[in-house]
Amino acid sequence: MTTAARVLALLAERGETLAVAESLTGGLVAAELTAVPGASKTFRGSVTAYATTLKRDVLGVDGTLLAERGAVDPEVAQQMAAGVREVLGASWGIATTGVAGPEPQDGQPVGTVYVAVAGPDRAGKVAALRLNGGRVDIRRESVRSVLELLSGELHENARTQDTEQNGGT
Repeated sequence: MTTAARVLALLAERGETLAVAESLTGGLVAAELTAVPGASKTFRGSVTAYATTLKRDVLGVDGTLLAERGAVDPEVAQQMAAGVREVLGASWGIATTGVAGPEPQDGQPVGTVYVAVAGPDRAGKVAALRLNGGRVDIRRESVRSVLELLSGELHENARTQDTEQNGGT
């Protein structure tokens, strides 16, 4: 079973939904998710915010942050994940932003990628990646990484809920 199939199955079990914000992956995360039969039970949709202005205007990323640090930044990734979660009305939001090449962007070298998850408890997580290879390899690994990050957060969230329900801390 693929990571996409696993996360969608877990979301369906929990009655939760997912939204995706993509930049460098250009829709590849959404394509990976929608390749899974039954994805419509949990996948709400995606925003491919390739242009920096869309990150600000559609996803609600802070304009000052974008102006000061550029789009390739961990806080931008986190705000993209939180923004798509809110805009599309999902339980969980995930996001990708980075430089797939062939040229550096915003002072960041090719292979610099940030993937993020925002969950229902408003908590989130960002992973910084330094990927090697060509454009195709970087984009493919970014998709894999954001889905793995989500998988880890879903499992962590489930453990936390189990502990709370059993009276632990």
